[in-house]
Amino acid sequence: MVSSPETIHCLKSSMRLSTVVPATVTGREHKVHELTNMDLAMKLHYIKGIYFFKSDAVEGLTVNDLKKPMFQLLQLYFAVSGRIRRSGTGRPFIVCNDGGVRTVEACCDETVDEWLAMAVEDDSVFDGLAYNQALGDPDLGFSPLVFVQFTWFKCGGLSVGLSWANVLGDAFSASEFLNLWGKIMAGHMPLKSQHMPDPAKSEFPLLVLPKLTPNAFKKVDSVGDSWLTPSSCKMKTHTFHVPTDKVDHFLSNQTAKVSTFEVLSAIIWKSLSKIKESPEQSRMVTIVYTNKSPRGMKFLSNGMVWSTVEADFLVAEAEVSELVELILNKRADENGMIKEMTGNNGSGELSSDFIAYGANLTFVNLEAAEIYGLELKGQKPVYANYSINGVGDEGVVLVLPAGPKYGKDRDDVNGDRTVTVVLPENLLTQLKVDLKKNWNIA
Repeated sequence: MVSSPETIHCLKSSMRLSTVVPATVTGREHKVHELTNMDLAMKLHYIKGIYFFKSDAVEGLTVNDLKKPMFQLLQLYFAVSGRIRRSGTGRPFIVCNDGGVRTVEACCDETVDEWLAMAVEDDSVFDGLAYNQALGDPDLGFSPLVFVQFTWFKCGGLSVGLSWANVLGDAFSASEFLNLWGKIMAGHMPLKSQHMPDPAKSEFPLLVLPKLTPNAFKKVDSVGDSWLTPSSCKMKTHTFHVPTDKVDHFLSNQTAKVSTFEVLSAIIWKSLSKIKESPEQSRMVTIVYTNKSPRGMKFLSNGMVWSTVEADFLVAEAEVSELVELILNKRADENGMIKEMTGNNGSGELSSDFIAYGANLTFVNLEAAEIYGLELKGQKPVYANYSINGVGDEGVVLVLPAGPKYGKDRDDVNGDRTVTVVLPENLLTQLKVDLKKNWNIA
């Protein structure tokens, strides 16, 4: 399921696909990477990352130079190059068979600057830069879990596009994968013991009947071997840029110490509640944030915390500070229920599938994600962004850091932010108008 011709109109028609496998045979064809209930609850979603580099950052590099460190990377993280299989009960797992990740080579007739200028008006131009194929299309047992696309621009610049099956791990895992690829390319090879435990030591999760159903997820009919979210409307993506001075202004209006994420989430929650025909439906939202405890070096992990917040008043009429207070202090953690809900009995057999992002309006805090941690020849990307495919009809909002100058040295309060929104097309159009008019966010 490749992106539509309209999306990739500026890419040359010939795309070269190849496969990268671990540098040496791992000998783990009989080993498996077991998927937790949280992993399987994310199976219909795909994380998309895009990185742009100017010509001086990639001058002299060839596709072989870019692919070579991936062989070593997959030697460490062999589960990433595995394939989905099912147990006798029907429960999916990853067999570590060295099937490899798929790389894509493409060329573009525009410059990096021209492409980024087009993206200001229409984020869909990014779609052609990260290969779009769902697991199970056409065969689940042979579908790669990861695609990495290299697109060369007329100016000599390069974009690196990542398509990452969310069943492998969250956006932090995805960005760490590419960051480590860049480090290996620069000659910094980590020790295996620092990262991923042997899959033979992982524990098969025990499934029990849940006593409560989490509000963060929506149950859907089983999709079988085609892992694609059923959608009833056309979803579109748009990225807002919120500069430092505006961030500081928003934070200065709050009485308590809060993060940019909470303020921007409250503003967008309020705006969408005004727009929707049934504001009553906007009283509950999902909040997703990284666990404050160290993630350590557990590379493949869906380790984010899922919670819901429900207002007992009309959100459209509330003050932003009231909504910030709810998001900050009234979150109901639902990870425990999510871990138990995927199966219907102790055998591990699956009874249904779920939509996570977009089951409710979903706000995802990626402020701490090192999306500008990928470096080529010592240079950071001039632009990087993440989005999610397979979003449910209520939509998702990602809050991310913006710009290399705010890299490691920025703190969690100040600095530009990128806000990537995936919504039904009609709602997104109205949201853009409202945020521009009332908050001067574009």
